[in-house]
Amino acid sequence: MFKKPEKVYIGDVTIRDGFQHEEKYVSLDAKTTYAELLILAGVKRLELTNFGNPYSMPQFKDRHELMKRVRNSKHLKKANVNWDEIELTVVTIRERAVDIAIEAKKEGYGPDRILMMVSTDEEHHYANSGTTLPEYWKEAERCIKKARDVGININGTVSTIWGSPISGPTKLEDAVLFAKHWLEIGAHDVEHADHDGSSTPDDVYRYFSMLLDAIPDPMKHIAHFHTTRGWGLANVYSALQAGVVCFESTIGGIGGQPANFLDDCPVAGTGEYYYKNPNEVGLVCTEDMVLMMEEMGIDTGIDFENIFRIGILIEKTLNRRLRSESIRSGPIPKEPNESFKRIGLKERKLEQGEQLNQRF
Repeated sequence: MFKKPEKVYIGDVTIRDGFQHEEKYVSLDAKTTYAELLILAGVKRLELTNFGNPYSMPQFKDRHELMKRVRNSKHLKKANVNWDEIELTVVTIRERAVDIAIEAKKEGYGPDRILMMVSTDEEHHYANSGTTLPEYWKEAERCIKKARDVGININGTVSTIWGSPISGPTKLEDAVLFAKHWLEIGAHDVEHADHDGSSTPDDVYRYFSMLLDAIPDPMKHIAHFHTTRGWGLANVYSALQAGVVCFESTIGGIGGQPANFLDDCPVAGTGEYYYKNPNEVGLVCTEDMVLMMEEMGIDTGIDFENIFRIGILIEKTLNRRLRSESIRSGPIPKEPNESFKRIGLKERKLEQGEQLNQRF
């Protein structure tokens, strides 16, 4: 039996990773509202947008205004939100986006943290960034220095750890070396990402055990699982057993590869979808993970009832049923069902017997 942590840290990436896969534009008002609601529900770490070129990903054409609205939110001010406890992240895959984030920081609305990304599969990395790995590592080193000079933390993401949708199998040992290198060149923390649901619970445990042997500070590592094949929460549990305490997820389990169609128009995205069914590639669901942790006696700092409400609202925004099971079933009952308490077991058996007699 493993020793459960007393607390875990769940970062919600709905507004960036979740909405980027949607083939409809989610309005600026909706994004702002959900950012506010997530913070008020107790989420401390939010990934809000992408500062890359919106030509390819027009879902993020509102990136600057969204950051400004959240930073200056009257609702959050009225609730006396302590901004020292909140971390807003934006994705900045390339140096131009990093420079934009730095300027936004100087103007008072920029991010607390930015994200850059490498893939252990060089083909996947090139498709994602347009550069070779050696070129990108040099670029990342420059970016880390100038971002830290203005007080922005950098997350270095490692992708294709458990396999690549382009090239197939990869080596876990490569990902450990990549994680080490991110920290050596100044990254604040590392996201370990399974972007297409290639990981299995046994390999998740094996990888994070190797990783924490090599880099034993659990606060330096974030586990990011997609649940394409349905075992995302099993992977979360395996990572938890290995010693991971930081996770990422999306409301309703949405998300995936950037959309290549928005509203009525084809867009570039990152090219053709990697998946047979692009509607089945989302992340681990925030509602389900929060409830699972709470039922296990692990503190998340997040109000699961408010998270459930947000899940129901986002289903209305996207006009479809999402992946969350917990918002349908709720917490595990702690008391007997009231409707059964009124009738004893003996009476119920007699009642059922009478119903059978009437039928036959």
